[in-house]
Amino acid sequence: MSNFISAVKTFAADENGVTAIEYGLIAAVIGVVMAASAKDVGAKVKAAFDYISGQMGTIGA
Repeated sequence: MSNFISAVKTFAADENGVTAIEYGLIAAVIGVVMAASAKDVGAKVKAAFDYISGQMGTIGA
C-alpha cells in the first residue's frame, strides 16, 4: 500500500504533463488568433486589389 501512495505522490508532483498541456493550449489560442487575423487581412488585401483594378479600368477610358 505504501508503494501505491508513493506512486500517487510522485505522479501528483510531476509537472511535465501539465506543462505540455499548457503549451498545447497556448498553441491552440495562437492558431485561432492567426486564423481570425488572416481572414481580416485577406479581406483588406482583396479590397485593395479590387480598388487598384477599378482604377486601372478607368485609365483607358
